[in-house]
Amino acid sequence: MFERIKRITKKLFSILSTQDVMVLPGQIAFFLILSIFPMLILVGLIISKFSMPISELLSFLKDILPGNIYEITEPFISGKDFDTNVGFFMIVGFFMASNGTHSIILASNKLYGFSNADYLKRRIKAFILILVTMFMLIFTMVILAFGNQILKLIFDNFDIKNMNLFYNLYDILKWPITMFILIFLLKLIYVISPDKRIMSKNTTRGALFATISIMIITFIYTHFFIEFNNYNIIYGSLSNIIIMMVWVYFVSYIIVIGIAINVNDYRNREIKEKE
Repeated sequence: MFERIKRITKKLFSILSTQDVMVLPGQIAFFLILSIFPMLILVGLIISKFSMPISELLSFLKDILPGNIYEITEPFISGKDFDTNVGFFMIVGFFMASNGTHSIILASNKLYGFSNADYLKRRIKAFILILVTMFMLIFTMVILAFGNQILKLIFDNFDIKNMNLFYNLYDILKWPITMFILIFLLKLIYVISPDKRIMSKNTTRGALFATISIMIITFIYTHFFIEFNNYNIIYGSLSNIIIMMVWVYFVSYIIVIGIAINVNDYRNREIKEKE
């Protein structure tokens, strides 16, 4: 058993130490951060279409976002200042952000030993993947990182009784629900990324590892964000975004390790089939 673990670990480090994989987490993290701005505008526009009190939401966002980012986002959440220039900015922003997921596609093909598909097909996949990845990040942050605060915001607005019961129920259910959703989304990313069909069952180990690791790192991120929110002394208004960037980088690295695990399993399966 020990020799088998040692052999698998050695293969994983061999995959992770390749040049493409070493720079991949940084690329993914950079472009995911880049995609936050058009995504915030899109979410703000959607929220503005519903008849709901947004003053508390704006107050909440003001607390967790740097001042400059909040000033950009606030008009769209309030339902103001949307024109063709903003629409063009969103499209260009998402296209630029999809470069990160395009790198995942190219790296996956190289690691699996697959040929790259035509450019247009890869760009379409990259655009789909950036939406899936951003939804995964937002879902994780909303449910695990800021879920309790958002729940309190809802309760305060609608005067819901038995809040403690809902809080306790939420604290129990948020972990299995998040785990189920993350496994599904990560398997989707790992299946779509290569330009050759990969069975969903062959990405289970990588998705499971990435899911558990992302949940752990998000728990740590929440702990630092809530309990040690004094970084503004050093970084000023950028403190929140710096902490979030570190979280995004670790999530990106975890996603890459998940790819390496899946590639390692794929290679081992190929060896067994040839024997």
